[in-house]
Amino acid sequence: MDVKSLFRRKDISRGGYGEEISDYGLKRVLGVKDLTLFGIAAIIGAGIFSTIGRAAFNGGPAVSLLFVFVAFACVFTALCYAQFASMISTSGSAYTYTYATLGELFAWAIGWALILEYAVSNMVIAISWSGYFTTMLEGFGLHWPHYLSIGYLSAYEAYKQALSGATDLPSNVLLASETYRTAPVFMGMKVLVNIPAGAIIAILSVLVFVGIKESKVVNNLLVFLKIGIILLVIFAGCFFVKPENWSPFAPNGIQGVLGGVAAVFFSFIGFDSISTTAEECKNPQRDMPRAMLYCLAVCTVLYIGITLVLTGMVNFKELGVDDPLAYVFQKVDMDMIAGIVSVSAVVAITSAILVFQIGQPRIWMTMSRDGLLWPRFGKVHPKYKTPTFATIVAGILVCVPSLFLDMQFVVDLTSVGTFFAFITVCSGVLYLDYKGYSKKAKFKVPYINGQYIVGLLFLAMAAFFLFKMDYKSIIEEKPLLLIFWLTWIGLSIAAYRFRFSLLPTVGILINLYLMTELGWSNWYMFLIWLIIGLIVYFLYGHKKSKLAASNKE
Repeated sequence: MDVKSLFRRKDISRGGYGEEISDYGLKRVLGVKDLTLFGIAAIIGAGIFSTIGRAAFNGGPAVSLLFVFVAFACVFTALCYAQFASMISTSGSAYTYTYATLGELFAWAIGWALILEYAVSNMVIAISWSGYFTTMLEGFGLHWPHYLSIGYLSAYEAYKQALSGATDLPSNVLLASETYRTAPVFMGMKVLVNIPAGAIIAILSVLVFVGIKESKVVNNLLVFLKIGIILLVIFAGCFFVKPENWSPFAPNGIQGVLGGVAAVFFSFIGFDSISTTAEECKNPQRDMPRAMLYCLAVCTVLYIGITLVLTGMVNFKELGVDDPLAYVFQKVDMDMIAGIVSVSAVVAITSAILVFQIGQPRIWMTMSRDGLLWPRFGKVHPKYKTPTFATIVAGILVCVPSLFLDMQFVVDLTSVGTFFAFITVCSGVLYLDYKGYSKKAKFKVPYINGQYIVGLLFLAMAAFFLFKMDYKSIIEEKPLLLIFWLTWIGLSIAAYRFRFSLLPTVGILINLYLMTELGWSNWYMFLIWLIIGLIVYFLYGHKKSKLAASNKE
């Protein structure tokens, strides 16, 4: 096997990879407003109703600045996505961009990682949606059976914890344990099925199958409703803000604020889902870059507003709860607003599921057209103009596991692949600069010469950590940081030699650092999935690749 064949690239000037916009039978119905709302739907999901509380509990009111910092950090990656979106009008997100720059093997790895990320993310969101949905029903006086709203593995794990004699177990664990104990038995098995989680995936998959126009209408409605409710919460909460709750502003110092950086970062990463709909945009090269930056700006303002209101209404020490928005309004006897919050959580998470369920089949469709997946994944329905087979498989792949799996198990499968994709997109922009392709981009990442700055930043940070950190504890607790520092050294040398653009380089470093913050379980699961993917690639994709066929001709 020729090693060079592993790094064959799509010609960035042909076939939908340049100024020409290819038409593969999908409907071009999305404008910049629709794309922006897709991005907002993906970014503002369950996180705004739970992550903010935990982050504020650790960092105090200063966590509002953390959202500014994280949004600023995301901009480096978003700018790189935006440049690619202005140059490449083909669906596929990071997979497509990587194929045009770093080559086929890296593109396959990213595409395979995105299959896992989109599927598992929606499993997590669906399980979370089920919890909010049943809580909302309780608020209306309707009781949904517990054994029909929890997966078998979740209930069984809780039951084992209760049997172990552990004390001070959370109330949700005790409830899950009791649900397992009292669940009905059918053919010798406990009946424990998360029906709401599976049902919402099934319903939204049907909507995605029917058409992008219908999905757009539903998503726009949900997002407008979601934004309206969030603004209501912010303005209503302003009347109960006590400025003394903002003092001290950073009670646990910078470490307390940065402690939530990884969790908060995940509140912003949905903007990449916009790029999966490139072939359904009216003017992708103009509208997609704008939409990516617009949705980041809107979501940042909303997150900061919510954080300031939360920490102003109650002391930050009270926010270590799973439902901080509902909690603070219950504290001030505004139960009606608390009820609205529970409804808005269901709306917010529904729109997030919809967007990710739209994105996944389109990545498969693009990989199939390139010959790397079975041709049926690339088929477009003649009437509905959607990737038929890919949408059905994506629905089944997400729906069935969400009925039974434990949420923590699927959470461990997420994260690493997303950062991996972000790093390759930022690296791809450096490649475009090196080859001179960036000059043709309709939107370009602002060029700041990082020849000296990258190295100087490394020396400054190394000097800071030299006096502040215990290296022995770092090596024992976070050995992955060594990879981060070694990569920074390599980038400093490369930046000096090739005059790397500063912004994509910083994007690489930020995403790599956040990868080191993830647990080992995330890495193990990702590596196992990647190995499986490489086996599939060498047995099928490498031989069936359209580029392989064209090279033979």
